[in-house]
Amino acid sequence: MSQDETGATGATDATGDGEQPAELPEYAERVLDVADLIPPGRVMTYGDVAEWLGDGGPRQVGRVMALYGSAVPWWRVVRADGALLPGHELRALDHYRAEGTPLREASRQADGHLPRLDMRRARWDGGPAGGQGEETHR
Repeated sequence: MSQDETGATGATDATGDGEQPAELPEYAERVLDVADLIPPGRVMTYGDVAEWLGDGGPRQVGRVMALYGSAVPWWRVVRADGALLPGHELRALDHYRAEGTPLREASRQADGHLPRLDMRRARWDGGPAGGQGEETHR
């Protein structure tokens, strides 16, 4: 699976020439706006973002993040299983540690000994001030 398909991070556009298109597609703007709302130390899954928007699905959100996500805190939009984004694990981990994002330390048997996100504690539901509680975006 390529970086673009992982829902990734830092890619700037589909052509790979490093230039952002003059105008983002409307759906991409909406996805990036949600990513900007996620408080430091918290995360939303690709599916959470799609649900928040009431449009698209995890793959569409992942594609937007792969193509345009470098302009927002991309490390806060994650896989539902809490695994760190392949190819960007160390960069993301630096952000998570700096922001105090809850992590689950890897067992000694885990490949690479990389932690995972503690999704139960790190997942943001869209509530005020980054708190847990009822969703308030609808």
